[in-house]
Amino acid sequence: METVLSPTRDNTSFSMDDNTMTAQGKVSLRALEGIPDIHPGDDLAGILIENLKRQNRPLKDGDILVIAHKVVSKAEGQIVELANITPEAEALELAEKIHKDPRKVEVILRESTRVVRAMKRPDQQEGTLIAEHRLGFICANAAVDESNVGREDTVILLPKDPDASAHRLCARLQDAFGVRVGVVITDTFGRPWRLGLVNVAIGLAQVPARIDMVGERDAFGRELSVTMPALADELAAASGLVMGKSDKTPAVLFSGVEWQTCDSSAGQLIRPQQEDMFR
Repeated sequence: METVLSPTRDNTSFSMDDNTMTAQGKVSLRALEGIPDIHPGDDLAGILIENLKRQNRPLKDGDILVIAHKVVSKAEGQIVELANITPEAEALELAEKIHKDPRKVEVILRESTRVVRAMKRPDQQEGTLIAEHRLGFICANAAVDESNVGREDTVILLPKDPDASAHRLCARLQDAFGVRVGVVITDTFGRPWRLGLVNVAIGLAQVPARIDMVGERDAFGRELSVTMPALADELAAASGLVMGKSDKTPAVLFSGVEWQTCDSSAGQLIRPQQEDMFR
């Protein structure tokens, strides 16, 4: 049974059925079901390739695979047992301020270059550290997370080099299917001045981070002067429509996206310090 979510201005229907969303005649996205729990040392690329072949869904030229970082991090062993962490003085001080496990705070500090804000609202049991991650992302708790880890007193970190992880996965996928593909690795971030979470791109292979439309013209002929859509983040956010937190569907296949292969990096989505009006 097909469920119509909403029509676009040109009457293109978006529908979702069996974890698939399609802009009819344009772009489709499908969550890959049946991916097993991932453990350190697992061949994630091999698992994804086998899943696609088993579902008789060989990749086509121009397809993009969007992957939640947690399966990448698990395969790469980016998991920390809190029992092995001894918090230092700064972690102890911050932990008391925001009522957070000092071992978690210590891991956050190790993943960070600076703490932007430490805050706990009265209605919260545990506060949050907004931190600048060593990769440049500014996010809650330096992306150190406890959800979907699978073990108590354990946290998961971002991959050490998400772009490199994306390139390794992309190379294996291209070798297996003999076509041009792209890979986007995502995490879920909050947003300043807006409530709710969205998936964002933290690692890229071949997919443009942004599309420069400066100099092009809008529908009324006006020349665009600053328009630069963040394609990688748009893909990441869209993947969240079919990538459920409890569904164990950490990979989403996009088909029909128009893009050009390039040497991209998720770092290209980070605003340069000289342009940061709030630092």
